[in-house]
Amino acid sequence: MDTIFTLLMVLIMIASVLLVIVVMAQNPKGGGLSSTFGGASSAQFGVQRTNDFMEKATWTLGGTIIVLILLSVVITGKPSQSAATQQQPAKKEAPAKQSAPASSTTTTPAPAPVAPAK
Repeated sequence: MDTIFTLLMVLIMIASVLLVIVVMAQNPKGGGLSSTFGGASSAQFGVQRTNDFMEKATWTLGGTIIVLILLSVVITGKPSQSAATQQQPAKKEAPAKQSAPASSTTTTPAPAPVAPAK
């Protein structure tokens, strides 16, 4: 299960990096931050609409990332049968009852040895 999760995470990272590259490679449509920092001339004389390939690549990569994330949640989110049986707590036995001594006679302790007098 760990190898599938690792594979999905690697694919998500690759798709994310590709999405960043595709978005950064697109020509600006004008306005926004690009005009604030002096890029207004490129918006006036540049391309008014992004390339269809770049737009389709952006949507495809975004959808791919979403599908891979949902797939990784579905695959790795379900506990397996072996994990479910291992998570059950072990049965604990109650301590045995201590019974009273069988004989009612009491025994006296043996007398301690006495040291010889000098």
